[in-house]
Amino acid sequence: MKTRIAQLNQVTQSRPYSASKPLQILDAELDTPKAGEVLVKILAAGVCHSDLSVINGDRPRDLPLALGHEAVGEVVDVGGQSDLKPGQRVAMVFVPSCGCCEYCDEGRPNLCEPALSAASAGELLNGGSRIKVNRQPVRHHLGISCFSDYAVCDRRSLVAIDSDIDPSIQAVFGCAVLTGCGSVIHTAKLEVGESVAIIGLGGVGLAAMLGARAAGAKQIIAVDANPDKAAFAMAMGADHFVDARDPDAAAQIRSLSRGGVHVAAEFAGVMPAMQLAIDTTRRGGRTVTAALPNANDRLPVDIAALVAQERSILGSYVGSCVPSRDIPNFIELFKGGRLPVDQMITHRIGLEDINVAMERLAAGEAVRQIVVMG
Repeated sequence: MKTRIAQLNQVTQSRPYSASKPLQILDAELDTPKAGEVLVKILAAGVCHSDLSVINGDRPRDLPLALGHEAVGEVVDVGGQSDLKPGQRVAMVFVPSCGCCEYCDEGRPNLCEPALSAASAGELLNGGSRIKVNRQPVRHHLGISCFSDYAVCDRRSLVAIDSDIDPSIQAVFGCAVLTGCGSVIHTAKLEVGESVAIIGLGGVGLAAMLGARAAGAKQIIAVDANPDKAAFAMAMGADHFVDARDPDAAAQIRSLSRGGVHVAAEFAGVMPAMQLAIDTTRRGGRTVTAALPNANDRLPVDIAALVAQERSILGSYVGSCVPSRDIPNFIELFKGGRLPVDQMITHRIGLEDINVAMERLAAGEAVRQIVVMG
């Protein structure tokens, strides 16, 4: 099967990306799916900060790499026996669950060990790559590589969904919605009537804000270093907006929430944002982060205060979700009007504009951009 891919050959911070063009649109060859694998036609793919973090070196990956990890598609062919049929729509999940490791057995498929090993190697769960350019293998990005016309991925990277929603909206459920909504609902276990600060208003942060509202938060404080996002956040349901650049930002959040929020959720991926989250969490509250900063970043923590104030600092990966359960549930919330994630889509583009999209993301000029294929 022939396809186009967006291939990264070299890590770079040379901007604007619209000019340096770190991603090359190349013709590639896909192998026939092996047993337990599926050939998927990509319908739409989201542009996520995790993609940008690979390009700028914050999240190093072996290269060359076919980028993209948040998408929705349609089954074309299956390897061996499968419960999926050609024509079926599927959400693509960047952490497949092997179903038999210790973490999968515990009901925590987001921490699947074989999936981590495969992702680190740029391979599928069965091992190896199914993508070739000029007969040379190209690594998979988190088992998905969806900035492409077609992709071969493991069956366990796919969740069957209905085809009654625009695929450009469904694309965000595989990463932004799982990570954002899950981080406040599953990881932080937000309770009805609690207050929450959302720090970092990208796609994942705004999804978390919508999830907090759906879960019954009584007060939502939106925080970002870009004041242009204030009106956007308020229109999507925030009660207040605080400029993260303000030296008094922490004091403002504590004042608005009468001493600090029950849950401070950080999605900016920089240490000042994480410090702000810790500083604005009330006694007995929870600080949660789903951001992936540079692996060398560190932050000192006042352990005595952590103990005396009985606070928690929590990491959240894939929103502590079970994708096969949570993606259909979140889609139903959207269909019922309780999770309007379509509001955070700011651009729809073609694959040829992927480098322009990366520059918009780096410049903070977009929330969720969707690559619409075909």
